[in-house]
Amino acid sequence: MHDIRFIRDHTDAFVAALSRRPAYAESAKDEAAKILAADETLRALLTDLQQKQARRNEASKLIGQAKAKKDEARAQELMTEVAGLKDAIQAGEAQQRELEEAVKTLIAPLPNLPAQDAPDGADEHANVEIATRAFAGARVPAGGMNKPKEHFELGEALGMMDFERAAKVSGARFVYLKKDLARLNRALANFMLDSHTTKFGYEEVVPPLMVRDIAMFGTGQLPKFSDDLYEVFNEFQKFQIDLKEKIAVDREKSRNSHRLGEITEFFSAKMQAAAEAGDDVGWSSEVFSHISEVFSQYNREFIANRDEFNAMVEREIQLRALGSLREFLIPTAEVPLTNYVNGEILSEAELPLRFTAYTPCFRSEAGAAGKDTRGMIRMHQFDKVELVSITAPEASDAEHERMTDAAQSILKALDLKHRVVTLCTGDMGFSARKTYDIEVWLPGQGRYREISSCSNCGDFQARRMNTRVRGADGKMKGPAHTLNGSGLAIGRTLIAILENYQEPDGSIAIPDALKPYMGGAEKIAR
Repeated sequence: MHDIRFIRDHTDAFVAALSRRPAYAESAKDEAAKILAADETLRALLTDLQQKQARRNEASKLIGQAKAKKDEARAQELMTEVAGLKDAIQAGEAQQRELEEAVKTLIAPLPNLPAQDAPDGADEHANVEIATRAFAGARVPAGGMNKPKEHFELGEALGMMDFERAAKVSGARFVYLKKDLARLNRALANFMLDSHTTKFGYEEVVPPLMVRDIAMFGTGQLPKFSDDLYEVFNEFQKFQIDLKEKIAVDREKSRNSHRLGEITEFFSAKMQAAAEAGDDVGWSSEVFSHISEVFSQYNREFIANRDEFNAMVEREIQLRALGSLREFLIPTAEVPLTNYVNGEILSEAELPLRFTAYTPCFRSEAGAAGKDTRGMIRMHQFDKVELVSITAPEASDAEHERMTDAAQSILKALDLKHRVVTLCTGDMGFSARKTYDIEVWLPGQGRYREISSCSNCGDFQARRMNTRVRGADGKMKGPAHTLNGSGLAIGRTLIAILENYQEPDGSIAIPDALKPYMGGAEKIAR
């Protein structure tokens, strides 16, 4: 979330930074103009409200003075003015809430501003490799085989990777891992957690796998990327559907009740006219009596339905009072780990906070049609060990380097060839101000693939979460800084091991670092 004061006071700098994001190269100025126009309207309203509140306070004091002087006319005049000001202030406060939400709605979808040293560029082709972080490894990938196989060929041949049955049960982009590959998946999680907690001081956490929309907003998944998320059908959504159905029924009954009333009035008028003309009204009296009874019964049902409808509306008010009502499966443990400090004031002395967690992650992969359709590269459900740090503002750059070291240490321990690139402004994620991608070499594919992204989000997420830092002197230092990274994606690490440690006979050698976690086994074979 961006600071409205920065946009207001440094508009040119904001526009220049936002326009470095290729998607906003042409629209950054217009985005700022819309925000500032809404902000100006809001500030004018706030000034008017302050003046009205000051006048109300002043008039309230004058009422007492007028009464003390027994000037009832003046006192009454002032009380009328105060009553009018009270109504005007209440209306103004309601408008204030609407305008504040309007400003927030304009700012919330805008991405973080890139760091000054983030390279400019349109897409992944403009990313910049960091030569000093490259790692060749001692092991020759795939033993130097001429035609190494891809991971799904190896896994299926071992009888330990089943995409076909997973598709039958869950659809595309799911997999069953079995036997030693299932154990390898678990071994990787344990190895990563042990490394991060013992060597880098991260605190292990088992977080919730389902979060509310306020948490998704805090880390930046909402409101812009809801299509990438799996939303849970919860009580409030069911209630909303029931409420819509009740509203429809209520409207129809209201219309029918009105029609019956018109029919009753019509018959009543006709009977009265017939009686005045001396005609026989016996038969119509019975009809009118029947219609009147039907109308009365229908009206009673309508009132009962209205009471039920009102009760449902009251329930909605109660649910909304809870604040956050939509729920989602986590796309990454970044969400629950970062939101651990949502809305909190942190003491500078307790920083940095460093969390790590092993969780399944769930992503709809919207827009990924046709990409990586074979194998485990792009899944709807995958396992990952996440790293999250919460720091003081001045410490986040150094923490970013440290977090990347922690992620790289796993690949180095597994002797997997990889490189690190700095993402350009057109390839960075929404919440990041600077990102390092770690890319592992996959000999089966003959190219590097992302296995970790380590991002410094600056104060962007902390503003959305309202997470602040109090200094040692007791004064507020402003929003905290947040960082997150994969340490690592377990499925992709498993892929890298299969492709880099494959043997000519189709077996998989086990990296030395994982042998203690695999019961001392040397290889995985059919």
